[in-house]
Amino acid sequence: MKQYIGTACLVACVAASGAMAQDVRITQDLDRVSINLNGSEITIERNQNQTSRLTSEFTKTSRPCPPFCIQPMSVAPGVTTYGELEVIGFLQNDVAEGTGLLIDTRLPEWYEKGSIPGAVNLPFSTLESNNPFRDEILRALGANDSSGAWDFANVFTLTLFCNGPWCEQTTRAVAALLQVGYPHEKLNFYRGGMQNWLLLGLTTTNSAG
Repeated sequence: MKQYIGTACLVACVAASGAMAQDVRITQDLDRVSINLNGSEITIERNQNQTSRLTSEFTKTSRPCPPFCIQPMSVAPGVTTYGELEVIGFLQNDVAEGTGLLIDTRLPEWYEKGSIPGAVNLPFSTLESNNPFRDEILRALGANDSSGAWDFANVFTLTLFCNGPWCEQTTRAVAALLQVGYPHEKLNFYRGGMQNWLLLGLTTTNSAG
């Protein structure tokens, strides 16, 4: 499962930088966020081209439901719903401190098209009980089953996302984690996903959008 959870122990050093003035800022007080992940620096900022428009599949307004049904704002009791600023803050704090992982729950072919910088790919289907490697994944997330029962005391805090409010993959991933006993308070749901991330012109791993 290394191809999915390869940076499960990533440690990030994060600093907000205002060295260059920008017209399109993240917030009034924040131009960009610079993050050092395993010795490679990434920068999250917004597209400065004010005439830019989405041109990818994310321009679509209508998809068949099922499976592309609108997801609830609250995915499960006790699971916090995040917006973009909370995702950035999660990278700055939990991921930087080595206690959290930003999880892209989409299939690898979608992840490879472009994702949120700092995210690791853990497809939703790998968390379901019929995956023979599921237990290995749970251990990589910090769970311990040496006593014969799962102990989640030292697991990573996860923020999970997929393609957007019309994508059920994160909903299914969260449900699978909760079913096996993963703590509610260790899970966050970025409902907006790639749809909203791209709509706001935020940096992706391949500058898609």
